[in-house]
Amino acid sequence: MIDLHPTARISPLSDIEDSVRGSRIVVGEASVIDSFVKVKPAGGSGDLEIGRFCYVNSGCVFYTGNGIRIADNVLIAANCTFAPVNHAFKDKDLIREQGFQPSRGGIVIEEDVWIGANSVILDGAILRKGCVIAAGSIVRGDVDAYTICGGNPLRRLGERS
Repeated sequence: MIDLHPTARISPLSDIEDSVRGSRIVVGEASVIDSFVKVKPAGGSGDLEIGRFCYVNSGCVFYTGNGIRIADNVLIAANCTFAPVNHAFKDKDLIREQGFQPSRGGIVIEEDVWIGANSVILDGAILRKGCVIAAGSIVRGDVDAYTICGGNPLRRLGERS
């Protein structure tokens, strides 16, 4: 089910697939989905919920997997990937037949967060209120409120005053 608020602006060049497993895709009031954004319900039956006054820039990819919750006033720069799912790979069986690992809780992004270009946000990531993620970062855990973090591995670079 795709539920777009009447004031949300969705580029006709974006690609939002409807789920065959019942995942909800919700885009809130006055949020913008730019061109070449891909939403793929894959890897689980989690929902994608984008809050109010959010901006998703060109080239971002969202796999719904174990779910993605984005609060209000979140800015997402170009070419970010959100992957709340993990392939299983332990056995020597064919990799494509091993399915997925248990959920690490999906992805939670609290309000007033800025995510820099080319960042990758993984299953179990929690970006607390007001944090900033530098471009090119990989996030897989909890990021404290109002901190500025970047890199791989992710490290604290400073904080918002």
